[in-house]
Amino acid sequence: MVSQALMRLGSAVSRRRMKLLLGLALLAYVASVWGNFVNMRSIQENSELRIESKIEEIVEPLREKIRDLEKSFTQKYPPVKFLSEKDRKRILITGGAGFVGSHLTDKLMMDGHEVTVVDNFFTGRKRNVEHWIGHENFELINHDVVEPLYIEVDQIYHLASPASPPNYMYNPIKTLKTNTIGTLNMLGLAKRVGARLLLASTSEVYGDPEVHPQSEDYWGHVNPIGPRACYDEGKRVAETMCYAYMKQEGVEVRVARIFNTFGPRMHMNDGRVVSNFILQALQGEPLTVYGSGSQTRAFQYVSDLVNGLVALMNSNVSSPVNLGNPEEHTILQFAQLIKTLVGSGSEIQFLSEAQDDPQKRKPDIKKAKLMLGWEPVVPLEEGLNKAIHYFRKELEYQANNQYIPKPKPARIKKGRTRRT
Repeated sequence: MVSQALMRLGSAVSRRRMKLLLGLALLAYVASVWGNFVNMRSIQENSELRIESKIEEIVEPLREKIRDLEKSFTQKYPPVKFLSEKDRKRILITGGAGFVGSHLTDKLMMDGHEVTVVDNFFTGRKRNVEHWIGHENFELINHDVVEPLYIEVDQIYHLASPASPPNYMYNPIKTLKTNTIGTLNMLGLAKRVGARLLLASTSEVYGDPEVHPQSEDYWGHVNPIGPRACYDEGKRVAETMCYAYMKQEGVEVRVARIFNTFGPRMHMNDGRVVSNFILQALQGEPLTVYGSGSQTRAFQYVSDLVNGLVALMNSNVSSPVNLGNPEEHTILQFAQLIKTLVGSGSEIQFLSEAQDDPQKRKPDIKKAKLMLGWEPVVPLEEGLNKAIHYFRKELEYQANNQYIPKPKPARIKKGRTRRT
């Protein structure tokens, strides 16, 4: 009996031990599985962290680029005045991406008008007006005025035409077409929509003048078949067209005879006196003077001209008006002044006289003073310093793009005897 009881006790202990051992084994297995799970989870989490870190490294530069793009799209425009509907005009500027046209665009935009710029970019540049692109009051159209244009406008500033001798001599037929067919198209547009048109004419209509200074009633002294004739005669016939449309069709016209103008946004290599001298002085090259340098010019700063154009457009003066600076300088004096302002050691080099180069040019601006209350206010040296600063920046920009502009030479006189 005792032995049987002992055997039963041993058997029960063995079962308990077995159960305990099995329980311990199961616990160890569970612990092992959990450990593996936790370890795998840790590895997975570490792997995910590493992947997230890599993704972040790749994405962050993209985020930076997106932020830069957002900044560029969030355009900050120059301050624009608010005008009511009745005061705000719809204004078309042909050649509005050019030197004078872009400054006129700035003024009219800041005055609160709706401005449409039309330009074929023959000499104009999109850079000149890009700070307005996207503004609700501004529109830029790539269009040649030789082709008709159909839009609704209240005023037309017709500035489209190459204006520097190398540019208008480069393609004289195109220059003639722009000043004749282009002007006819703009006058036709003005007639259709009842707009007022201002023609940007030129002092070149006076040619090589025999009257000094030149007033608006002087008829001029122009060589009709010379190298400058495509521009000189093109502008003269454009004036004729304006007054024919005024008399026959009742179109309101204004004619501005613009004298030498300078300032920022001039083409560096357009062959004009100011750009040539500044460019040569900044680059340490000889300042090239054609002829003796005794020819005279009168230079106005671009902001003065723009104010004059706007004053003329909004006036009741339909006859031609000179817009220029009556302060006269010889070309040689002007070269020496630019040398001094730039601080250049450049020499002055005298070359053969350019063909049909006017010997004297000085506007009589009594009419502008009396009827527009306009006269130039920017001193010559102040304007030149602004132009020199602009040209310095342009040279830096061009140097970074591996392009160094060179002044364009004038067309040299070839055995022509000047009438006296």
